[in-house]
Amino acid sequence: MAELREASARRLSRYAPLVLWIGLIFLASSTTGSMSNTSRIIRPLLHWLFPAAPEDIITIYHGYIRKSAHFIEYAILAFWASRAFWGSAREYMNRYWYALAFAVVIVTASLDEFSQSFNPARTSSPYDVVLDCVGGTTMIVALFAVRSFLSGKR
Repeated sequence: MAELREASARRLSRYAPLVLWIGLIFLASSTTGSMSNTSRIIRPLLHWLFPAAPEDIITIYHGYIRKSAHFIEYAILAFWASRAFWGSAREYMNRYWYALAFAVVIVTASLDEFSQSFNPARTSSPYDVVLDCVGGTTMIVALFAVRSFLSGKR
């Protein structure tokens, strides 16, 4: 019984961060993460950093920050998915962690943009899915390289 409880605790510690991060992504894709809402925080900061910048430049910087957030949030998603899968007791999940992590990234990104298409405060774009996948792939490649390097040092 103690072994079963320990295995459940390990599984929870692997998958809980992944599920919570996906929840945060979908929360950010709601009206909460719209440009008008993020501008309440980002625009004053940009005005403080660049006081002489014209308003159109501030808008461009704001857009760059929002697009960077896509890349970063999906890189983090790929990290949590990779961590969950390479620690799995199931051999196929452990062996193909990178493919499964990428599948989580592409499915989450696609569903995220699809759900945004129904929200009038948000815009949906297939280019955002591509950017999300690039962020996820970058993390997966980095993790693959680190894991390969570390396994070669043993």
